[in-house]
Amino acid sequence: MRQVTGFVESLLGLAGLDWAVPDYSTLCRRQKTLTVDIPYRGGNGPLHLLIDSTGIKAEGEGEWNARRHGGTRRRIWRKVHIAVDEETLEVRAVEGTGSHVGDAPMLPELLDQIPSDEDIGSVTGDGAFDTRKCHDAIADRGAEAIIPPRKNAQPWKPTTAGACARNEILRAVKYLGPAIWRRWSGYHRRSRIEAKMHCVKRLGQSLMARDFDRQVAEIQIRCAVMNRYTALGTPITMAAG
Repeated sequence: MRQVTGFVESLLGLAGLDWAVPDYSTLCRRQKTLTVDIPYRGGNGPLHLLIDSTGIKAEGEGEWNARRHGGTRRRIWRKVHIAVDEETLEVRAVEGTGSHVGDAPMLPELLDQIPSDEDIGSVTGDGAFDTRKCHDAIADRGAEAIIPPRKNAQPWKPTTAGACARNEILRAVKYLGPAIWRRWSGYHRRSRIEAKMHCVKRLGQSLMARDFDRQVAEIQIRCAVMNRYTALGTPITMAAG
């Protein structure tokens, strides 16, 4: 933030403006209550979401120092949960939590960030989201769940629409086999969100903020920056050979 303050001061000086630039302490206080609106363009047709999470270091030594010298015991991590539009590769929902929070409890929170009047076609996630609450939340939005059942999974009582949809997935996996089901359902497109997680890390392997509220705002700002870059253009890849 000190670099941002100096950069803005230089820009205002070049523009011949004598506007005052907030200092570092003021920016820190404002960041704690900052509400970030993540821009997005939207695609055509129903929204197909890819959901995943990753960890990002908030406090402690780097990986090399930890391996070489043992590091310090105080190593704090945050988890970044994001939902990405499969068509545009834009982040549509994001949550920041502590490292103790699992992936599955955050799926309903991510879906709540999508406007209720927007049609969701499908939600794709890994086996960690194979829970009743996740399937029920997806079914409540009228979307199709593309989530592989966990190992040794058993059918659920068909008391809800989400449970019935999950039982259909389980039957399809047992009939087709896991490999064929992944190709048939399009589960492999989840690799696109892995690439987006790499982009999150490319903006910094650790968070600069020290308190949790400002860390969440920093995560949201990163997603807003990534969407701006994505709007400028994405590479088109084609299979060769």
